[in-house]
Amino acid sequence: MREAKEALLYEAKADGSVRCRLCAHGCVIPSGSRGLCAVRENVGGTLHSLVYGRLVSREIDPIEKKPMFHFLPGSRAYSIATVGCNFSCHNCQNHFISQYPKHHEGRLVGDTMAAAGVVAEAVEAGCRSIAYTYTEPTIALEFYLEVMERAREADLANVWVSNGYFTRDAADLFLPLLDGINIDLKGISDDFYREVIGANVRPVLDSIERVHEAGVWVEVTTLVIPGLNDSDDAMHWTSEAVAGISPSIPWHVSRFFPAHRMIDRPPTPVPTLERARRIGQASGLEYVYMGNVPGEGEDTRCPECGARLVARAGYVIRDNRLRDGCCPDCGAAIAGVWESPEAAL
Repeated sequence: MREAKEALLYEAKADGSVRCRLCAHGCVIPSGSRGLCAVRENVGGTLHSLVYGRLVSREIDPIEKKPMFHFLPGSRAYSIATVGCNFSCHNCQNHFISQYPKHHEGRLVGDTMAAAGVVAEAVEAGCRSIAYTYTEPTIALEFYLEVMERAREADLANVWVSNGYFTRDAADLFLPLLDGINIDLKGISDDFYREVIGANVRPVLDSIERVHEAGVWVEVTTLVIPGLNDSDDAMHWTSEAVAGISPSIPWHVSRFFPAHRMIDRPPTPVPTLERARRIGQASGLEYVYMGNVPGEGEDTRCPECGARLVARAGYVIRDNRLRDGCCPDCGAAIAGVWESPEAAL
């Protein structure tokens, strides 16, 4: 029998229910029930994390897979995940783990791991970071905070891949330990978020701004879905929103492939991504990349002189001409984390 782990960030109510303050859903959970993430349960007025130390995935990935193009390029990340998610995206490519409890009558799976064991495996594998990915990391915050603390002690960077739906209270806990994050900005309209995701967009935009202001390196990904968020207006307003926070935030416009409950749409045409990229550049974004199209739109170029600085083919770095984070041709500083975070202090 696993020891119960009391959750962080909740309020107990007089009627035995609790209000979770971890993400923007703000679930009010009756005793004996779980929140929308399906991995936080009210047991007699105490909210428990059901995925503490319970990892369903441990993989070694190139950091470019996250995708993070301006964060320790060419390095490896030790990627971990638990089951569960606070979103219910119709197009989720990881639905077999993100939605697992919802699809299996609340059942949970995963290998029991201690935080020290995760970090030890990452160090042994020669990774430079630990990536909290594949499912939303916020819903496993209790365990991930412990891993992040130990990672810092071992001089490993902490990288999140997130939907950005966390609260300010949650951010206050993990931002001091976070080095980089890729946030999915899935669209720009609340209608799209409600119908496809089961959420709304404003908390995501707030999170991007909050993380950037905290000095954590942030990149943004938008999966471009034919007929849903691929119009000129949608691309314009999405890129404008990112550029309004900072023009140096890399924006990844990624190709959609049919998955989960959205198998009725074709893959995104490459010309659509090329159009989205041009719109992003016209909005003032300095770095716009095309994702899920290996060999196209993946190179980093100097925003000042246009020189190609980092050449990529999928997740492989073919050439890296950066010198101390600067363009060797014109000397312009290129935004990003080009050395280990502790070395930059």
